[in-house]
Amino acid sequence: MTETREEKTAYLAKIFAEEEIPVPEGAAESLADFYALLDEKNRVMNLTAIRDFEEAAVKHFADSLALLKYMEIPEGAKLIDVGSGAGFPGIPLAVCRGDITVTSLDSTGKKIRFQEEAAEKLNLANLLPVSARAEDLAQKDGYRESFDVCTSRAVAALPVLAEYCLPFVKTGGIFAAYKSVDTDAELKDAGKAIRTLGGKVEKICRFSLAGAERTILIIRKAGRTPAGYPRKNGIPAKKPIR
Repeated sequence: MTETREEKTAYLAKIFAEEEIPVPEGAAESLADFYALLDEKNRVMNLTAIRDFEEAAVKHFADSLALLKYMEIPEGAKLIDVGSGAGFPGIPLAVCRGDITVTSLDSTGKKIRFQEEAAEKLNLANLLPVSARAEDLAQKDGYRESFDVCTSRAVAALPVLAEYCLPFVKTGGIFAAYKSVDTDAELKDAGKAIRTLGGKVEKICRFSLAGAERTILIIRKAGRTPAGYPRKNGIPAKKPIR
């Protein structure tokens, strides 16, 4: 049972070491502080269904930071996290990579307000929470094809997720999709969408966290996204590219 800040810090550090996830000195302490705020606000805001710290340590924090094990985020990169919810993986990545700028995007205002409070309390000057729909923001200058990396743990089928995310990525950049283990069928279903939007699957990273199988799909932006994508609000989900 982990109760104190020190115990939570030690538990996070233990999980990161066991999973061979590279984190800088002081990161576990900051992430323990983030969890404390998340736990406090979750009692009244319903930010996450995971309410046990040790479960969150694996399913939120280690899962979010597993990306650091499987790909090299360029120094000084611009990253956008689409459908960030309570801030995963964007906030843990911002904590562990102070050199990168993380735009954390979600359409739910209360979740973005929570992230703004978290950024202030954790002194995360490199975290930029934004409340908007991906379909709208990806059409705007300064956002469209402007990011080195796009991440998403959003619960959406890959053809839909690709249309939300790939328009944000500059040519040569990476879209990293966090998925469950059964990705082969999704990849097959999303093949046309990924190609249409300018992407190419580069690597499939399969791993296990506390017995749960996970996958991160590394999709390279090989060419520009056609101007008509993403389509207007709701259309990607209703009529996925297939």
